[in-house]
Amino acid sequence: MREPHVFRLAQAAALLGVSDDTLRRWADAGRVPTTVDADGRRAVEGPVLAAFAVALAGDPSGPSRVSARNSFAGIVTRVLRGDVVSQVEVQAGPHRLVSLLSTEAVDELGLAPGVPATASVKSTNVVLELP
Repeated sequence: MREPHVFRLAQAAALLGVSDDTLRRWADAGRVPTTVDADGRRAVEGPVLAAFAVALAGDPSGPSRVSARNSFAGIVTRVLRGDVVSQVEVQAGPHRLVSLLSTEAVDELGLAPGVPATASVKSTNVVLELP
């Protein structure tokens, strides 16, 4: 039987899109089980990391249900307002997403720099929703 792949905390954190410090805090709190690798450093086994990544992505039966599978929680960094259409930029970890939507929708959602938003990507469209 093959041994599971083991990720050092820095590698695991990069795969999860969080900082090394965040993953260490989660591990210290018992949220992520760790092991010790061959060099004596803390690590996370591949199957454990995969299960945690799925859990971290959120519960699909939660209150906000949408058909888009690629959702990026982030923060609005820029809004370029037009008379009819506006451009909204969201920074979600290392990802910058840009959405074009009606200025009326921007106003109704209260989108402005500093507002948390989730960008849901489906095909070539980006749909914004508030948490």
